This record gives sequence, structure tokens and C-alpha cells, in this order.
Amino acid sequence: MPVVFALGFRPFFLLAGFLAIVLVAAWVVVFVGGFAFDTYYGQLGWHSHEMIFGYTSAVVAGFLLTAVINWTERPTPTGGYLAAMAALWLVGRIMPLFPETLPGWLIALVDLTFLPVVAIGIGVPLAHKGEQRNLVFLLLLSGLFIANLQVHLDLLGYGQQPAGSGVFLGLHIVILLIVIMGGRVIPFFTERALQGVVIKRWPVIEWLAPISALAFLCSELFRADMVVVGACAALAAIVNGIRLASWYTNRFWPVPLLWVLHLGYGWIVMGFCLEAAAAFRAIPPQSTTHAFTAGAIGVLTLGMMARVALGHTARPLRVGPAMAVAFALVNLAAFLRALPPIWYPQWFSEFVILSGAFWCIAFSIFVAIYTPILTQPRIDGRPG
Repeated sequence: MPVVFALGFRPFFLLAGFLAIVLVAAWVVVFVGGFAFDTYYGQLGWHSHEMIFGYTSAVVAGFLLTAVINWTERPTPTGGYLAAMAALWLVGRIMPLFPETLPGWLIALVDLTFLPVVAIGIGVPLAHKGEQRNLVFLLLLSGLFIANLQVHLDLLGYGQQPAGSGVFLGLHIVILLIVIMGGRVIPFFTERALQGVVIKRWPVIEWLAPISALAFLCSELFRADMVVVGACAALAAIVNGIRLASWYTNRFWPVPLLWVLHLGYGWIVMGFCLEAAAAFRAIPPQSTTHAFTAGAIGVLTLGMMARVALGHTARPLRVGPAMAVAFALVNLAAFLRALPPIWYPQWFSEFVILSGAFWCIAFSIFVAIYTPILTQPRIDGRPG
């Protein structure tokens, strides 16, 4: 098999990079240009669904299929099995573009199959090793599957809620996953890269960070009073803000692979701040989403893909000026999409165009630099 199927991060990071460009470029053209774009998910639904269950699911799959090997010292799918998984994901992205030709139940079946296949791929080695601590990721993948199932049931006429509610459930599960995983890898990567730095870890904060994110998710899921929702969001913002501040050292600023992760986690704090403001009617409720999507998800996944790909191909853990520019641009794209439209809605289209342009440039840089890295063997000659 080609090298690209030697380990899970290779095909899925590459596919995610290409989808990030296509997804946003197409959306800007359709949304701002006023063009009709008929898909199985609808026009707006396609953009939101594919951001969570297309792009983000690919990054999560690539990361977990790679990380579980380190956690368990047991193999995850490679070769033909991994190629079939990547093909399944890719077909799931293409089929919704032909709603007039393909039956909805078939589109749903293909799309829904991907996350269970990933869960099996990581669940078998976790079960053999008895890794109870990391079984939480199987629960999170199950939650993402349920959220995606809700989207498809609603589209097929069997659900009780609009399809968008499944997307928002999926978004908040992804944020919870990032809070859990970020708490492990960001301090670890920081300490490993900066000799002599010891990151502060306060046990109460480390427990409260995911618990507060889960509390916010539940408050929205069960349609709690807006005061409760706002209080949960404010608590999550405060706790995760303290957590992020405890990780701070001014020594990470010269290292792009570190500051991009810290800034990405900062977008989670910003997202919860905006959620609290929206719950107390200080800003419109539709103004909160992109701090989480373009900000937390976009920035952190780009940084994680860049770091993991280097580490698992035995390359030096540093990036050149081009990737540093990409990290800056994806943060700028998140800022322009998440914050200025709240106060300057009359320039909304201009902000969308600029944000989309910076996003696409950032991921184009990633694809240009990392395609050779992801498709060529490790430089130390080892498998993987």
C-alpha cells in the first residue's frame, strides 16, 4: 500500500486539509454571491454539517487512530483497512452533492457508518489493553454519532427537531473533546519543547474544566432556563480561562507550534464568554458559533495536525515562516468571522469574504507544505 496509508494521521489530515479549503471557498462563493447550491443537507446545512461531521471528524479520526498506538502499544488500522476508511469518509462527502440522483437513506447510511468504523478501529486496542481512562473517547465518538443520526433522521422526516440541532449538539461534543484532549497534550507539548518549563496543573481546575463544558452542553441539550445556560457558560469560561492562564509562559511565543495551540484553546474561552453574553441578551444568539468553529476548532486542529505530522514522521518539531503565517492567518480568519460582525453587521459580507480568504490561504499553505510529509516515509526509516 502507499505510504499515505501507513498510519491514521496521514490520509485523514491530508483529506481534512483539502476539505477545509473546498468547504469554505465554496461557501463564500455561494453565500456572498447568492448562488443556488442544492445538496442533501440544504445550502446552509451543508456548510455546518460538513464542518463538524466532515472536516472535524477526519481530524479526530486521524488523531485518535495515531494516539491510541502510543496509549496501548497495539496497532490501529493501516493499509487496506485504513484506505477503506478514508474512502468511506470521502464518499460520504461526495454523495450529498447529488440529492436528485441518490436516495436520502443511502446518503445517510454511508455518512453514519464512518464514526462507528473509527470507534471499532480504536476500541479494539483500547479494550485489549484495558485502557479505561481513554474509553471516554469512545463515549464522545458515540455522542457524535448520535448527533449525526439526529441530523439525518430530521432530514429524512423521522425526527422531532430541526436538523440544525444535531449539528449544534455535535459542535458542543467536539468542544468537550477538545477540552479533554487539550488538557493532556498542550501542557505536555509545551513542557517537552521548552526545557525547564513546568506547567502548573491544579487538580480542581483540571476536573472542573471538562465538567463545566459538559454542564453547559447539558443545559443547552435539555433547554434549561437562559439564566442557567448563561451561568454554565460563564462558569466554563472562568474555569477554562484559569486553566489556560496556568499554562502560560512567555517562552512559547518564539515557537509557533506552541502558541497556535494556546491561542486555539483561548478561542474556547472566548466561545464560552460569547455564549454567556448571548444567554443574558448582550449579543445576538447567532453570534456565538464561529468562535468555537473557526476559532477553537480551526486553530487547534491546524496546529495539532502540523505538530502530530512532524512528530510521527520523525521530523524536527519546528515549522518555518510559512506555517507561522498560516497559524496567524487562521487566527485572523476566526477573529474576522466571530467578533466584528457582532458590532458591525452592516459589513457582514465583507467580513465573511476576508475571513474565508484568510482561512483558505492558511490551509493552502498547510496542504502545500504537508502533502510531501504525509505521503513520504518517515525520515528515520521506521514504519508508520
